[in-house]
Amino acid sequence: MKKTLFDKIWDSHVVESIPNGPDVLYIDKHLIHEVTSPQAFNELRERDIPVFRPEKTVATADHNTPTLNQHLPIKDLLSRKQLKELTQNCEENNINLYGLGHPFNGIVHVMAPELGITQPGMTIVCGDSHTSTHGAFGTIAFGIGTSQVAQVFASQCVLVEKPKKLRVNVNGKLKPGVLPKDVILYIISQLGTNSGTGYFCEYAGNVFEEMSMEGRMTVCNMSIEMGARGGLIAPDETTFEYMKGREFAPQGEQFEMLKEKWKALKTDAEAEFDKEFSLDAEDIEPMITYGTNPGMGIKLTGNIPFNGGKSAAKALEYMGFIPGESLLEKQVNWIFIGSCTNSRIEDFRTAAAYIKGKQKAANVNALIVPGSRKVAEQIKAEGLQQIFEDAGFTLRQPGCSACLAMNDDKIPAGEYCVSTSNRNFEGRQGQGARTILASPLTAAATAIAGKITDFTKNLN
Repeated sequence: MKKTLFDKIWDSHVVESIPNGPDVLYIDKHLIHEVTSPQAFNELRERDIPVFRPEKTVATADHNTPTLNQHLPIKDLLSRKQLKELTQNCEENNINLYGLGHPFNGIVHVMAPELGITQPGMTIVCGDSHTSTHGAFGTIAFGIGTSQVAQVFASQCVLVEKPKKLRVNVNGKLKPGVLPKDVILYIISQLGTNSGTGYFCEYAGNVFEEMSMEGRMTVCNMSIEMGARGGLIAPDETTFEYMKGREFAPQGEQFEMLKEKWKALKTDAEAEFDKEFSLDAEDIEPMITYGTNPGMGIKLTGNIPFNGGKSAAKALEYMGFIPGESLLEKQVNWIFIGSCTNSRIEDFRTAAAYIKGKQKAANVNALIVPGSRKVAEQIKAEGLQQIFEDAGFTLRQPGCSACLAMNDDKIPAGEYCVSTSNRNFEGRQGQGARTILASPLTAAATAIAGKITDFTKNLN
């Protein structure tokens, strides 16, 4: 029987299939952070159950971490408590923790791939919805709830229904200025935020084959925003070259042996999907969102549609927009380049290339937040820090930062932020904040202009 990539990985990890019920799925790597792990550790403690395979778990601190003065005690009491609990829980259970100050510290979905922890053919879970990021390497990676975090701690397995299979094909040549973030925002705007509900999505076509690993991670990261349980892309030479030599990746002969095995991780020619879509790359342009979910997206030069009913009307009221309106020339006071979607070195290289020699507009607060300590070091080593600072941008220390209002980096109520993050829900970046999702290039251009602008006219 011909199999999809998803089937090959899933079926090889099933410990037991419960008739008319979920599968017991073995988990190769369990990623944890300070927000969703404390309750799970407490459950194990109350039931006197040890962590079954602590060496399969990796911990980091990211959501509640400050992005200024990380060497000082954390001011927010809740954040300080959560980070202290994470440290204690990891020490008690012999779990590797890359906390604040550690050279490997960073956002969980940035540091794990860049360290070579994420590898093709794995099953990976984390108490975080954007675990789908790791699917860029040809893994089955998905977010789990706190009770499931406890399951994995106790058994290295999770009870889960096998999702259906979806494939999204994008072929053709992308226009200048179109980044992977625009590709996934376009897909979600076309298919809808519920199109992937109940499915695991494979991305196929030359557009994804030609993407860098950073770009593939951006795409897979936002699979959850169209309702999918996760997304994945078949591993190839781009994947292998990215992984080679990384700290926790296999080395030498072992790497070469595994590479031959990983090459088989692809969908068979005649394998069937439960649902399939095909889109043309030529139709994609730089994208922005206008509403309060990632599916409410338009082309940068487009107009807000006149449809959508009560929910759309409510979203537009919150955002301060009206149907038919163009967002070009709309003044913006904040931009944020960061988050697990767009805080890798490629994102900052792209932004810096546009910014170099320019000055940000006086009305804009521009936040640059690397996704890890390693990315921060690259930004400095490559001279990007100087470019950002010369242009008036503020470079912060690594963390989730202004993606979500769980730390000090919040957008003031009523103000607009062009953000490279993944969610534009009401209050996501702070109570009353208005989020416009976009690519790092669109965010950089907005910061320079002080307003949303068609930067494609200025591209070389």
